[in-house]
Amino acid sequence: MNEEQTHLERLERLSRNLWWTWHPEAVAIFRDLNPQLWREVNHNPVVFLQRIQPGEVERKAHDMALGVRISEVVRRLQAYLDSEDAWAFSRASRLRVWPVAYFSAEFGLHESIPSYAGGLGLLAGDHLKSASDLGIPVVGIGLLYTEGYFHQTVRPDGWQEEVYQPIDMAALPLDPVMTADGKERLLVDIPLEARALKLQIWRAMVGRVSLYLLDSNLEQNSEDDRQLTGRLYDADPLTRIRQELILGVGGMRVLAAINKMPDVVHLNEGHSAFALLEWMRLHMNWEGVPFEKARDHVGRRAIFTTHTPVAAGHDRFAPKTVLDHLGFMRGELGLSEEEFLGLGRINPDDAKETFCMTVLALQVAHRANGVSALHGRVSRNMWRPLWNMRSEQEVPIGHITNGVHVSGWLAPQMYHLYERHLGTGWLEDFHKLSTREEIARISDEELWETHQELKKNLLYFVRRRLKAQAQRWKAPARRMTEIGRLFDAQALTIGFARRFAEYKRATLIFSDLDRLGRILSHADRPVQLIFAGKSHPANEAGKKSIQQIVEHSLQERFRGRIAFVEDYDISVGRHLVQGVDLWLNNPVKPLEASGTSGQKVIMNGGLNLSVLDGWWTEAYDGHNGFAIGYGGYHPDAEEQSRRDARALYETLEQKVIPLFYDRGEEGLPRKWLKMVKWAIVSLGWRFSARRMVADYFRESYLPATGAMPCDFREYKPHQDAL
Repeated sequence: MNEEQTHLERLERLSRNLWWTWHPEAVAIFRDLNPQLWREVNHNPVVFLQRIQPGEVERKAHDMALGVRISEVVRRLQAYLDSEDAWAFSRASRLRVWPVAYFSAEFGLHESIPSYAGGLGLLAGDHLKSASDLGIPVVGIGLLYTEGYFHQTVRPDGWQEEVYQPIDMAALPLDPVMTADGKERLLVDIPLEARALKLQIWRAMVGRVSLYLLDSNLEQNSEDDRQLTGRLYDADPLTRIRQELILGVGGMRVLAAINKMPDVVHLNEGHSAFALLEWMRLHMNWEGVPFEKARDHVGRRAIFTTHTPVAAGHDRFAPKTVLDHLGFMRGELGLSEEEFLGLGRINPDDAKETFCMTVLALQVAHRANGVSALHGRVSRNMWRPLWNMRSEQEVPIGHITNGVHVSGWLAPQMYHLYERHLGTGWLEDFHKLSTREEIARISDEELWETHQELKKNLLYFVRRRLKAQAQRWKAPARRMTEIGRLFDAQALTIGFARRFAEYKRATLIFSDLDRLGRILSHADRPVQLIFAGKSHPANEAGKKSIQQIVEHSLQERFRGRIAFVEDYDISVGRHLVQGVDLWLNNPVKPLEASGTSGQKVIMNGGLNLSVLDGWWTEAYDGHNGFAIGYGGYHPDAEEQSRRDARALYETLEQKVIPLFYDRGEEGLPRKWLKMVKWAIVSLGWRFSARRMVADYFRESYLPATGAMPCDFREYKPHQDAL
């Protein structure tokens, strides 16, 4: 580290690598320098350092003794980047240096980089962070959306409105990729109908991992083409297929241009499946081999992760749209129109069948997996027609259960609590049962006090957001005063935050309003609900669910017991998962492929109340949280919702609430805290992204290079050892 650098220069260097987002000591430096400004810029250190006065940094570094902390954090970052003391290095070093190209339509890395919509993007961001921690040579490929997803506002009548704002590129920790001589920006182009679409490339550093984002917003492109990478998940099918061409074909061309052609390609959902076609085309040109050999070469090195059993989650395009946009690819692969379209069809001979991106990925990639044990089974049944209706056991789709990047979601207070009791290297050793067993030695008093502090932080955050909303609504002064008194830190607080897709049933708990009113307003055992989430702009049903929740929150009988926090993002999600007592999840089974929001609650001292779907099916043991129902599901969706609603109320009334309010003379819910501790011990490691990415390394990445055999059907999660 250059000792002559100013503190401001060191902080600028720190801000350019997203390593800081999962290291609380780095976050604390920015916050302590100017808490108000840090909040105003939505925790964006790039903007923070642009707005803060240089003299203020140097003065506070001296007056508040921050200088030593700044130097130490920057030194730690450099040591992290230089170190080869990571789990995967010793394994990868026996091979030649090879990258895994990880393609995803969205990456949720931090709230200051709005290139994500929901769980898929957050999973991708956590994947990169854990790959960095483990030393796995991954390269991320995505799109830079110049307007992001959207900002959400809620009208006084509860209706969601979408606000799109152009992103200030100077506000992001991104650097343009330059040509080899460093004189100009590196561009790649892809054929788009009768023209060449030019793309620029931005690089973000995620610890030791590089993420490359493609952007069509260039003067050389037409105005319409410049907008192609404007918005995430545009509903227009022509925009969608063009975005997916940019991601898949453009992404592979970027890798070739920067000399990082991968040995392995991992597709995070089907949006990027065109990458496999481009890889085949490149291999045919470079090696002079026919299509079938190129297909086999690519297939053996491709991994495909499917994320949803919901039909709308699998992109399908009209045959003419595909041929119009990929005619160049069909010609270079040497395929007839029927042969080419057959790559994306379950029945290649059906001229009316649409072209499905998931089918393309499944037909090419030799390794495919769902994201939980149950989702693996559901996916095998769902896609059996691709394998001539073989039995479920014969369909080659396995599973690797999702996990979350613990240090990225863990509250600093909880991190330090674990550090005091488990030692400074606790996170790296948490896979060891001996380390996890030390959780039992944490005193109930200390665990409860820490969690209560986090809950107070959450409620303060919610009140602040509701006040800002009320000001925008021009609410009377008495409403502002009322908001300041809303919510009780002693009350059982339940959180629900996610995309408002219909199958997630955000409003299930409102099925019986009288019963819910009695639960929430009980004199001695009150309960409060905090909701957050966005509905896709084209999803009217999702918007109506949000409106229903807002309307209930304003009714007299529920006032002060229900809140909807608008403009859901990583920051909102972080506050909720760190501060709630209980996380609610009640999807229509078996449509929740995995669900990672509840996994983020565990290490923060919260419990889960969930339908036995997705990850919770393999996580729940009767002592580490609560289940809604008994795991079955009725073919009639309305009947199943009635059953689940009854089970939800009964579980709250008979199990959750009595356990939470079972207090001794000292006022501690010791039985509740016993369950919290067991949830941490039994679930914290199993559902971490560190375990997930290590499993991908062993079960997918290494076998794809030919380093070791793999059979997904024999896959079992490794719980106690890497």
